Amino acid sequence: MTIRVDLPEETLAGVLAKAFGNRSFLIGLIITLLVVAVALVSFLWTPYDVTRLVIADKTQAPSWAHWFGTDHFGRDILSMIMVGARNSIAVALVAVGIGMGIGVPLGAFAAARGGIVDEALMRLNDLVFAFPALLSAIMITAIFGPGAVNAIIAIGIFNIPVFARVTRAGALAIWPREFILAARAAGKGMTRITVEHILPNIATLVLVQGTIQFALGILAEAGLSYVGLGAQPPMPSWGRMLFDAQTRMVTAPWMVIFPGMAIVITVLGLNLLGDGIADILDPKSRRRR
Repeated sequence: MTIRVDLPEETLAGVLAKAFGNRSFLIGLIITLLVVAVALVSFLWTPYDVTRLVIADKTQAPSWAHWFGTDHFGRDILSMIMVGARNSIAVALVAVGIGMGIGVPLGAFAAARGGIVDEALMRLNDLVFAFPALLSAIMITAIFGPGAVNAIIAIGIFNIPVFARVTRAGALAIWPREFILAARAAGKGMTRITVEHILPNIATLVLVQGTIQFALGILAEAGLSYVGLGAQPPMPSWGRMLFDAQTRMVTAPWMVIFPGMAIVITVLGLNLLGDGIADILDPKSRRRR
């Protein structure tokens, strides 16, 4: 017996038409792809070696030789931003993967079982959620030392309760539906119903939350690097660049402006992308941006 979801179905052509007609999605996609492209290019080429110190060229203003200027060690800021992009994306991507990989099954299980199991898991969830990523990073750093890996762990742990809550809320709204009752009548178990019916119906919700957490992951990584708990020198990081520039905002403002713009533009692009995905995939949405 095949149980069909009673949500409106759309063809791929219809989804693509909505995507290309959604300004929020298009702008967000273009910005995100550009940032990813910059990060990928940095693996093969950067204008200058980011590990090379040229003290004679320190704090030079933007010019044809150094489009974004140089820092207090004579390093090219454009090159550092390019390499910092791949670090920020990698940390945020893995951290969101950890949160989604653990939080989604946890939230789906809690919604399926209900009762005391659901209550216990959600209270444990609240306990983890009470510790911000920065506080978790401080505790992890105190034990294992600072570094990008520990930043990933801290941000990933913080993401778990977020995805668990979103998944549980979405699943609880689906479980009373008629097609779920039909699936139960057909003899399907809790796990099979969750995999075949619950998760596909909340995939959009999880995907949109994933883009939001990705943007927050970029900010969290920058914040952790700013306080010295993220990527360590000589690996460039946008947050670390801002920390190094805080005492040179008057004498060398480009050291603050360009890394700050990189963070703002990346987060803006991801937020627009998530908003656009929500508009496109939500069958009840009729907004056009």
